Amino acid sequence: MIAVIGSLSTDFVVETDILADRGETVTGRDFHTLFGGKGANQAIAAARLGGQVTMFGCVGDDVFGAEILANLKKEGIDSQAVEIISNQSSGSAHITVYQADNAIIYIPGANQEVTVAYLKRHQEALLAEEFFVIQNEIPIESIQYLIDLAQSHGKQVIYDPAPAIALDESYVEKCSYLTPNEFELNNLCPNASIEEAIQRYPERLLVTLGKDGVTYAQQADRAIQHVPAFSVQAVDTTGAGDTFTGAFAYALSQGLPLKEAVAFANGASALSVQKLGAQTGMPTWEELIASEYFQEDWLTYFEKN
Repeated sequence: MIAVIGSLSTDFVVETDILADRGETVTGRDFHTLFGGKGANQAIAAARLGGQVTMFGCVGDDVFGAEILANLKKEGIDSQAVEIISNQSSGSAHITVYQADNAIIYIPGANQEVTVAYLKRHQEALLAEEFFVIQNEIPIESIQYLIDLAQSHGKQVIYDPAPAIALDESYVEKCSYLTPNEFELNNLCPNASIEEAIQRYPERLLVTLGKDGVTYAQQADRAIQHVPAFSVQAVDTTGAGDTFTGAFAYALSQGLPLKEAVAFANGASALSVQKLGAQTGMPTWEELIASEYFQEDWLTYFEKN
């Protein structure tokens, strides 16, 4: 039901109480090697909540690629379309965690091989799914191809425009939902305020504001809607946006109305930031339903599916 097309990577995470200046060496607090990549993160976020997810992407022919594939299998994600690229390293992200926030350097590696040619090879499998979830850690030509493919075949596109890149407005117009943060919004709608942008794309452009929740505009009257975030003590915000997008895709696939789908995704994100790491913090269905963030009336939607 949900096709996630995007990056598959390994996260190398350094925790530190001191940020090094240029040319300076400091002693950090801890180091972790974790699974990541925005595509894999969003696929796992949806799958852990119960989504039927197929992953489309590429890994290198290295030990990291083998481990990434094993992790997808463990999470119950269909990875038959993931290709192993010879003589290429798998993608990686080098993350510094400082005071519960993060800075990231991303190396694409094999993720650059998610080309239009790759997508054409797997087009039949892609079109068997109802939702396309995409991000910006694959070539922009592939993003454009996927948006056009989805529109021409009546599929819904959930586009998380991160990391921020410029995308022609004609493609923004074709997306079913977009989930930028404030910084990424500037690339989608330059010179527009948040209010102006969301009123331009009502019930499609959802701006994530971190601890301030999510804002969008109603279709009928362009009235501004705000879905508040849950107040939590954050340990690590890495992957919070990916958790939101994956959970949002799953909620939509189960038929939740937009406002409820956003609140559902906010709840999943609230749980995710209370643990270290992108994927390690992503909640299961059991964890979310047992939390204070879950609303009992949502069950009627999930029981129908």
